[in-house]
Amino acid sequence: MSKTLAPPRPTPTGRATPRGALAVRLFGERLSLLVRPRTVAVCLTLVLVGVLALAVTVTVGDYEISLAAVPGAILGYGERLDVFFVQGVRLPRALTAIGVGAALGIAGAVFQSLSRNALGSPDIIGFTSGAATGAVLVILVLGAGRLAVSLGAIAGGLLTAAIVYLLAMKNGVQGYRLVLVGIGVSAMLGSVRDYLLTRAELTDALGAQIWMIGSLNSRGWAEVAAVWISLAVLAPVLLALGQRLRFMELGDDTAQGLGVPIRSTQIWALAAASALTGAAIAVAGPIGFVALAAPQIARRLTRAGGTTLVGSALTGAALLAVADLVALRALAPTQLPVGVVTAVIGGSYLIWLLYTEWRGGRA
Repeated sequence: MSKTLAPPRPTPTGRATPRGALAVRLFGERLSLLVRPRTVAVCLTLVLVGVLALAVTVTVGDYEISLAAVPGAILGYGERLDVFFVQGVRLPRALTAIGVGAALGIAGAVFQSLSRNALGSPDIIGFTSGAATGAVLVILVLGAGRLAVSLGAIAGGLLTAAIVYLLAMKNGVQGYRLVLVGIGVSAMLGSVRDYLLTRAELTDALGAQIWMIGSLNSRGWAEVAAVWISLAVLAPVLLALGQRLRFMELGDDTAQGLGVPIRSTQIWALAAASALTGAAIAVAGPIGFVALAAPQIARRLTRAGGTTLVGSALTGAALLAVADLVALRALAPTQLPVGVVTAVIGGSYLIWLLYTEWRGGRA
């Protein structure tokens, strides 16, 4: 027996909304939003997970601090050691983890949307590798400081994005072509990094190798400012393109029929997402698999039919905050690079994702 689907519910203005969604209109119909209660609940839960991870990160360690003493320590009151550890060590690290996770989550969602492929994340298609190569080049060749390393990572990510886009462009940019070209460029950039490491001084090579694992150790307020300013500038650009990206997931012909400027949307989205990826890598190194896993986890949690940029950002923030807490306390007092933890989590997720793609006949 066939199952009859319930029609969309009419809104007060006569337009239909998807079942289970609420239409919210502001400023006299000039701004309208579709709000799905499940998506709101998932986002609030992710915010709670991130806040709890931050609270635990700030309070636990070899020197424990009570939760009640944290607000005073943030404001500079209370025990001197409390203030030192909260303001100078733990809070900057936790805020950096949340900011980097959000940046990687939203950038990964954009790349997966453009490629229309669950494997189309910065890790897989070369943009992370480009940013890492730019930073390593600055570290080993120029011997410059953190600002130059940050600029090198952003420049490397943008240059790689331009190369991959131009090589993949043939009657438009197809998802599978973008992924394949990105994998090839990533392999070439990996060989460049390996060559630079073999030609560098031992101490410089060791420092670059540790950075390439991805770590939040010793991150301070300068890194917090860098990643959050990047989010404040670039995330609104990507959110403004969110509706176009969802239309483009239906196919270029359909999106063009709906009035979406395909080429300009691809260029702006790639540039903003690549710059955001570069900013995150400049702060914490090439932390793997967060950009790959966060958008897919967000989509499954919210049961959204398309890309959810806000959900991906919150998922990435919560995922990296929890991973960093594990890196801090799993082998205490030894602190692991957070990239090791995300590699274990993300590698397991990638195996599962490839298996489900194969079972579904999509790989």
